[in-house]
Amino acid sequence: MPELRKDPILDRWVIIAAERGHRPLPPSGEAELPLMPNGPFTAGNEDKTPAEVFAVRPPGSPANGPVWDVRVVPNRFPALQVEGQVDPRAVGLFDAMNGVGAHEVIIETPRHDVDLSDLPPGHVEKVLTAYTERIRDLRRDLRLRYHCVFRNRGAAAGATLRHPHSQLIATPIIPALPKAKLAAAREHFRRKERCLFADLIDQERRDGSRVVLESAHHLVLAPYASRSPFELVVYPLRQCHDFTLLTDAERADLAAVLVGVLRRVRAALGDPAYNYMLFNAPSTSARPGRPDYWGTLAHDWRWHLEILPRVTGTAGFEWGTGFHINPVAPEEAAAFLRQAS
Repeated sequence: MPELRKDPILDRWVIIAAERGHRPLPPSGEAELPLMPNGPFTAGNEDKTPAEVFAVRPPGSPANGPVWDVRVVPNRFPALQVEGQVDPRAVGLFDAMNGVGAHEVIIETPRHDVDLSDLPPGHVEKVLTAYTERIRDLRRDLRLRYHCVFRNRGAAAGATLRHPHSQLIATPIIPALPKAKLAAAREHFRRKERCLFADLIDQERRDGSRVVLESAHHLVLAPYASRSPFELVVYPLRQCHDFTLLTDAERADLAAVLVGVLRRVRAALGDPAYNYMLFNAPSTSARPGRPDYWGTLAHDWRWHLEILPRVTGTAGFEWGTGFHINPVAPEEAAAFLRQAS
């Protein structure tokens, strides 16, 4: 019997349409993007990208030189541009503002022929350090309110290059999805004086059926109201609203968790395309008339990372209703991934 389930964070319903007890079968892999041994992100081709804004490289290695571990460069085809003022304005009944923001590419390794899950956790830790440092730096720009880190792996997930990379887009507004999550967390705390995410994590740890793995500092869940098969969320066990506040031990642990769970997804599902997105605290710089707009974040919010393997498409019913139909129950997905090596 199909079941409707409600996401407690976003007040969003999904349809779980799996037959109970039916073991999920791994889908076939998608066609790969071509390897580009001489692509713009490969070591030695630093002149093919804009000048780096951050890098993890050996001491003494010159900026924009060929010896590096992780590089961050402005996107050559940015969705938003750093120059200019926001200039919010009315256009009749509509609202508009200039496309001010930042769009950067985190080149995760000099190698073109690997994925993030192929890298050792120590190297992935450097990638996470790059996320942290770029968010910290961009927060100095008071025009920018939200900083979205995301990764598109595979053509079906929107990637245009196979070379391992993530992206960061900073926007002058808080987008609708993170804003809805932030508002739900704040309202839960207002009513109950407890963090919504802490309540959710406590319940899921007691239940156990949707837990994929738990480490010293992090928990990986298949959400109760998963939108798509094998959707996963990584939560910190410590109450931590801001990704940039991770300790060195937590960052190292997260790197190992991320590598481990991505390897499980690849082994279980035939190396699918996927997206992951970091939902972090927004900028807390004062706003006119709202000096404490996000003043409770440290108590009501917890950063988290969503992983969405792209194993099903979005069709007319989803677009027409907002309902997602998930043919794999999250309990089955979690059990399947727990068994994956």
